[in-house]
Amino acid sequence: MAQIRVPDPVKLFVGVLTSLPSLLPEIEEELVSRFGAVDFRSGQLLFDFTDYYDSEMGTPIYRFFLSFARLIEPSEIAGIKVATNGIEGAFAEKHVEVPRPVNLDPGYLEQSKIVLASTKNFFHRILVSGGIYAEVTLHFQEGEWRAFPWSFPDYKSTAYQEFFSAIRKLYRTQLRGRG
Repeated sequence: MAQIRVPDPVKLFVGVLTSLPSLLPEIEEELVSRFGAVDFRSGQLLFDFTDYYDSEMGTPIYRFFLSFARLIEPSEIAGIKVATNGIEGAFAEKHVEVPRPVNLDPGYLEQSKIVLASTKNFFHRILVSGGIYAEVTLHFQEGEWRAFPWSFPDYKSTAYQEFFSAIRKLYRTQLRGRG
């Protein structure tokens, strides 16, 4: 019989999409109040891979990534997605410049993969809890990030993969420090 093993904790990150980059400090403050200190930030990345969000968010849209110092249990991702949806709703009520001032995409990194949480079901997503699904978006093999046919085009970009490689190094250091 196979032994059930407790998984290693994973590294939480949140992808922030907004056409109002001046909101980033306020968004980060809210995320820090929920998930703890940020240990790595990406630069501002132009999000021009699709026009899917243009009508509700305005243009141009930018992506920012934040990773968090506190490691989480993988099972926490569903609750985190619910929390980030709540933050999105609060920002929509407070900042009426556009219908959707921010889109928050939480996920986690472990040594071999990137997992994203979603409220939308699809063939490659698995129900995690309470209407929240998860998908493996990238996997790390032979020293590089590799995409799947369903991986979002932006996640295939060099800039995103550089961010994930940087936080993967942080994560590996954190795991070694756990003894």
